Amino acid sequence: MNPIGNLNKLFDSRIRLGVMSVLMVNEEVSFNDLKQVLEVTDGNLASHLTTLEENGYLKVHKGFIGRKTNTTYSITKAGEKAFKGHLAALENMIRSIE
Repeated sequence: MNPIGNLNKLFDSRIRLGVMSVLMVNEEVSFNDLKQVLEVTDGNLASHLTTLEENGYLKVHKGFIGRKTNTTYSITKAGEKAFKGHLAALENMIRSIE
């Protein structure tokens, strides 16, 4: 059996892995907070967030704080399921090597 067969290719990126990890433990996170926590550029983060959104793994909420736009993100049920599946596959892979 292929030990990496059940890993989700979408989470190969350390940035997407980081985004999902942050969203698993926070109900909602702003773009700026994600950028700060992950220490990435606007453009880099935006492209990874778009990929996750297009795959149905996160929801985008656009709003305003005063006159400034505020974009926040939250994980979807599909995203949560996919990420938990990826983590389980990682654990199984590690156990199979021991």
